[in-house]
Amino acid sequence: MNQILIYFSLILLFFSSCTSVDRTDKDFDRAPDKSIIQEMESELQLLEGEIILLKDHFEFLLGNRDSILLSAHKDKYNFDEGFSTNTPRDSGILSSVVIFRNTPDYDRSLENVLVTNPMDSLFHRVINKYDMIAQVYFNTVDQVSRVYPPYDAKALLDPSIDVTKFNFFYEANEENNPGKGPKWTKEVYIDPAGRGWILSLIHPVFDGDVLYSVLGIDITIDTIITRYLEKRAGNYLIVNSKGDIVGGDAAAIEALSFPPLLNHVYRETIRADNFRISDFNLFNSKNKEVRSMAQAFLLQRKSHFVFKDDFSPKDAYAAPLNLLDWYLIRINPRGR
Repeated sequence: MNQILIYFSLILLFFSSCTSVDRTDKDFDRAPDKSIIQEMESELQLLEGEIILLKDHFEFLLGNRDSILLSAHKDKYNFDEGFSTNTPRDSGILSSVVIFRNTPDYDRSLENVLVTNPMDSLFHRVINKYDMIAQVYFNTVDQVSRVYPPYDAKALLDPSIDVTKFNFFYEANEENNPGKGPKWTKEVYIDPAGRGWILSLIHPVFDGDVLYSVLGIDITIDTIITRYLEKRAGNYLIVNSKGDIVGGDAAAIEALSFPPLLNHVYRETIRADNFRISDFNLFNSKNKEVRSMAQAFLLQRKSHFVFKDDFSPKDAYAAPLNLLDWYLIRINPRGR
């Protein structure tokens, strides 16, 4: 009798364990693929090492200003109303260099262009090493901008802008970055050079004890979508801590009652100046359940949300990123 009871107990245990494993597998299949986060953050951290090397070389140039000026190639760049006259089609490793109108001393700024010309070769190396980078650049307190690869700066930039008023500059200053190290911009923003929505890694550069410049490495949101989301199974969104949709596939966006956007249309839209990323905010959704989901994930720090409405998705899972104040969300349709 005891042997029979033991036998049936083992059978029940077997089926119970199978059911538990099956449930876990299904939950795992609906949860975010955390390899997306791991891949993204491992690549972004590599860029932090690169921008530190750029900063070290930049500060070396500033510290050896006088000797560099003695041997500087003064004809490397020519300027027309503050804009370098080389074009993107020119050969070599030239950047686009601009001395903006509000520079306090044009001649001094022109000297600083000569001192920092060696940065071109480093910019060229970084761009060719990482295919996800859109551009490498620096902006200075005396209103000099150097960007690689070159672009038609004269056609795209207002010559009177103050580069220190942009988040890719002031977020690196001593007040906003007391550690003086590499920092990712808090928000994505429209690139003044026309590349659409941008995420930037920035780093301050000091001339002695004084902030002189801010280096930047840019990645377009379009690149983030295509590089990290499209090749994975499932419907994904990346949102920031305010609930703005930074990136996502069309199915996930439409499932949450936002305006329908095919992938290629979404890409074209996020390249445009007239696209307001705040219009695609979870807290602003017309769907009450989507607003509840945003509250659960972003305010209550929950990882799972179940939709009650039959016309909504089945559920959603969220996982935070460590390097950026972003969340990866997977939207699961009904029928799974």
